[in-house]
Amino acid sequence: MQFVRPIEADIQFTRAALADVVAHARNEAPRECCGFLVGTPTFVREAVAARNIADTVTTRFLVDPQDHFDTLRSARRRGFEIVGFYHSHPRTPAVPSETDRAEASYPHHLYLIVSLAEPADVRLFRFAAGNFTEVRFVTVD
Repeated sequence: MQFVRPIEADIQFTRAALADVVAHARNEAPRECCGFLVGTPTFVREAVAARNIADTVTTRFLVDPQDHFDTLRSARRRGFEIVGFYHSHPRTPAVPSETDRAEASYPHHLYLIVSLAEPADVRLFRFAAGNFTEVRFVTVD
């Protein structure tokens, strides 16, 4: 699997959104958590938790479709959009797995992965042309 170093402008995350992702990952461990990144293409305002309905939740995630629809509607009502997704790797590094690549289906969306090492390792990627490109991000209040 090829990873390309960041070349695009920083994405901004609210500190609260990032804290919510890490808290969700810790609360769900040893299961993988998953959810949505909501905001604008360059500013993630919030992270919205979703239910993981995968058959093997300790090694995979599958977002509940109803959670996806509900989050999409809520975001649109407020003038935002789902700009990406997040999930955890409770026992492995915060890099996309072969399964992540095989199942990624939203080109140009953001994919945030949190590893539960101490401290938590959080990395952001964009999926395009079958590869994940790492994206720099900064946190803001």
